Amino acid sequence: MICAKCQDEIEVGDEMQLNGQTICEDCFVIAVQPPKTCDVAAVNSAITHRKMAGQSGTDGLTELQKKIYEFIKEKGKVTRPEIAAHFDLKDWEMERNFAVLRHCELLTGTKEGQTIYITTMN
Repeated sequence: MICAKCQDEIEVGDEMQLNGQTICEDCFVIAVQPPKTCDVAAVNSAITHRKMAGQSGTDGLTELQKKIYEFIKEKGKVTRPEIAAHFDLKDWEMERNFAVLRHCELLTGTKEGQTIYITTMN
């Protein structure tokens, strides 16, 4: 069986139904609870947790999140599709990782004309 959203194969018994479509669990979770990049409570929580854990910069991030941060830092500004293509990420994977990096106040979005770029905050 194939997910109607991401086109990945779904093992029998792992399929979910949403709005008449058969989708995988990852797509279901993203559809019913999408990541929120601009979430004041999440930012406050992440900053407080990292401070208590003695973390700064990319400490405590996954290897992928560290690589995404370094990629953007090196390039200066990058679009979401460019990041997704560079790391071979699905849109939801990109958004989930960007949300974490945004909540840690490492990345931000900025609009230039009609294009939204992701940049570092430092």
